[in-house]
Amino acid sequence: QVQLVESGGGLVQPGGSLRLSCAASGSVFSIYRIGWYRQPPGKERELVATITRTTGSTNYANSMKGRFTISRDNAKNTVYLQIDSLEPEDTAVYVCYAYTPTGINYWGQGTQVTVSS
Repeated sequence: QVQLVESGGGLVQPGGSLRLSCAASGSVFSIYRIGWYRQPPGKERELVATITRTTGSTNYANSMKGRFTISRDNAKNTVYLQIDSLEPEDTAVYVCYAYTPTGINYWGQGTQVTVSS
């Protein structure tokens, strides 16, 4: 069993930056890949980026390349999402998601990012 807890969201102005955190606990060794999705209000959930726990291999959705950077600190069992040059369109609930080889995957509760003047 894996628990995922996101933090770091909030209200920021356009052009600002945020670093979101996803802290994993429980059977963290079962995680193969972990990443971030986001869901803007009234829109479908979309993939942002993923990273493997062991090697740190990253993947980004094409539309997320450039301003988004995913990283991990395995000593802290934490995955980060750095967002730069924030735009109002980045407003969304950002959710952490962990993939395991067993086929049982896990979602966090989400953290709200609001970009507004």
